Amino acid sequence: MSIKLDLHYPPAIAAYLRKRAILEPWQIQGQPGRTFRAAVVIPALAEYANLTHTLQTLSANPPGLLEQTLILVVVNQRSGALSTEQADNLATLAALPQWKREYGLENLYWVDAASTGNELPLKQGVGLARKIGLDLVLNHLDFNESDPLLICLDADTLVQSDYLGAITTHFGAGSAGGASIPFRHRPAEDLRGQAAIDRYELFLRAYVLGMELSGSPYAFHTVGSAMACRASAYTASGGMNRRLAGEDFYFLQQLHKTSGVAPLTGTIVHPSPRSSHRVPFGTGRAVGDMLAAGGGQLLFYQPRLFGIVGQWLKCVEEHGGADGNHLLECAGEISPHLRTYLEQAGFGEAWGNLSRNSREEQRLIVSFHGWFDAFRTMRLMHYLTDSAYPRIPAEEAVPPLLERAGHASPDDLGGLIACMRSFQGG
Repeated sequence: MSIKLDLHYPPAIAAYLRKRAILEPWQIQGQPGRTFRAAVVIPALAEYANLTHTLQTLSANPPGLLEQTLILVVVNQRSGALSTEQADNLATLAALPQWKREYGLENLYWVDAASTGNELPLKQGVGLARKIGLDLVLNHLDFNESDPLLICLDADTLVQSDYLGAITTHFGAGSAGGASIPFRHRPAEDLRGQAAIDRYELFLRAYVLGMELSGSPYAFHTVGSAMACRASAYTASGGMNRRLAGEDFYFLQQLHKTSGVAPLTGTIVHPSPRSSHRVPFGTGRAVGDMLAAGGGQLLFYQPRLFGIVGQWLKCVEEHGGADGNHLLECAGEISPHLRTYLEQAGFGEAWGNLSRNSREEQRLIVSFHGWFDAFRTMRLMHYLTDSAYPRIPAEEAVPPLLERAGHASPDDLGGLIACMRSFQGG
């Protein structure tokens, strides 16, 4: 499939389409005959039972916004997929034309990355499926009057009737290229499942709160079914990665480095609480592991770790022209384990390079946060945990964070998550 280098493509979009986009062998079925101001991309692997509900909730959004939005389902599986997954995907592909009519989704299209000869490579998964959809829809967006929007959703996630409106309003009012959308996992089918998903969601929320308290610029949720961006920001970041898991984390990290990520308000998405072992980590895996072990083994980072991160960030931001060795000494005073981690990560040499290439103070700090990014921050949290500060139960870890943030701390798990949702969205 060749791209259409029409005049409406900004140069950066055209360059991305030529050099980095995946435009074949997969194609949008029934090629849309016009362009759109937004696109919702939904990867689907054996999601027949769930996808129909997701599409139904999308169809409840305002007709005017739906008319401007392309909805693309990427039905996918790897080579060697289970026979049950293959059958489910074929049933989904067969049902999509009916769902298009049933839900009045005139702009619903799909990609067949599941039938024989169209499957994903053996070690690929959701990252590649998202990338295929996001790259293909670029060719069907209207760049003449605005910077169109790319919205990521999952096939087992429900949205509200204010979903498209809130996203449109957010990007119309803000300058950041990316957005993290509020989420709340749906209720589980039983008490064990509910306890598992509550702990996992609380873990996600506690981590973001801790990062916010530490002053990290990466204090936002990275949930694949709850993110959106401008098309220009998507291409500037290099597009979606192909990771089997964690693609949302790395995508939003890169998006923040290149154009910023801002929390969105005005709507909530509702991911599934189900367990799954399709990927090595993530919601489904965490819930499945907890259920297999009795529901209580998910432990949290100790609150003092976020304090160490915050002191380190403050040390750098107030460096006063210090060289890398002096900053490593400062790190050692905060925590000897912090210094060891930074030495192993090559901070001294990195700081020297950053200082030479970023003469202006503000630019230097931005460059530092590009080096000490969300991934290096998380690796530090793991290193500190393994070295000296083992994880602890939620009931011990979360209250100190809430108190530091100025919130009263409930005693029970349900109260803790309700409190978090009240000020984080969801």
